[in-house]
Amino acid sequence: MRLVGLSGSLRAASYNTALLRAAQGLTPDGVELIEGSIRGIPLYDGDVERDQGLPKAVVALKNLIADSDGLLLFTPEYNNGIPGVFKNAIDWLSRPASDIERVFGGRPIAVLGASPGPFGTLMSQAAWLPVLRTLGAAPWFGARLQIPHAGSAFDAEGQLIDENAHRRLRRFITGFAEHCRSTSR
Repeated sequence: MRLVGLSGSLRAASYNTALLRAAQGLTPDGVELIEGSIRGIPLYDGDVERDQGLPKAVVALKNLIADSDGLLLFTPEYNNGIPGVFKNAIDWLSRPASDIERVFGGRPIAVLGASPGPFGTLMSQAAWLPVLRTLGAAPWFGARLQIPHAGSAFDAEGQLIDENAHRRLRRFITGFAEHCRSTSR
């Protein structure tokens, strides 16, 4: 099974990228979690799409997701919502509209995240739901994972050091993989 994980942050020391990398080491046997990237995706511009087509970074990411068994969105939370750079990437991935089904249609998707604040990424995760519904994805609601106070959950090298968060992340990834196995597209 191939899962794709996307971090919604461009920061080198992103807690969500660190969470994705921690999840890569916690996958069950037979499950590979591939790190996709939103880096290099420009701001969406319909004129650019019309005149130049889709940027190479968008095409590559669309194909990676379309060839996967499930997608994990590791979302930061900015001002109680979805980070603009992450939403922008998803907007590009939904172009042209005729390709939405191939990339998102019925695809199992889970949302999780880490934040320095006290509520993890609760508001951002909730804000993703109408977007995923619009794209026809199949959000997984089998578990919830927010890592609050991420500054103390990770060390200076980005390693997840909070044992409780580590256990919860393992359960989350295992549960999502089981869901993907039972979901036929």
